[in-house]
Amino acid sequence: MIDYCDILKNCKSICVVGISEKKYRDSHQIALFLKNAGYNVVGVNPNLNISDLQGIKIFKSFKDINEKIDIVNVFRRSEYIKEIIPEMIYLNPKVIWLQLGIVNDDARKAAEKAGIIFIQNRCIKIEYFNCFNF
Repeated sequence: MIDYCDILKNCKSICVVGISEKKYRDSHQIALFLKNAGYNVVGVNPNLNISDLQGIKIFKSFKDINEKIDIVNVFRRSEYIKEIIPEMIYLNPKVIWLQLGIVNDDARKAAEKAGIIFIQNRCIKIEYFNCFNF
């Protein structure tokens, strides 16, 4: 069984995949929430033409990230996960976390084969609140 609280207490760096500069998008709001909660947050979105979002470094590709990532938190539709799973595994995170509503069992199998904890269909912000009793 996955201990979400242990993960959120012990992991310090999070890569938000599919981060948006649009303030109304969940990926934008949750990335800023995580940053304000004290995590080192970076974002990946090849379609953004910015390199920084309110103190969050934005990268075009996983391969551009030159720091250790503990959690890869994904905001991409389920059908796109399989094509980016090799790049996520390349980062060698402790956890790949697919947000609420995102499920891909092929990606789960690939991540688990690589020794990476895989979480799907769960919101990292909700789990944070559950763990830290807000």
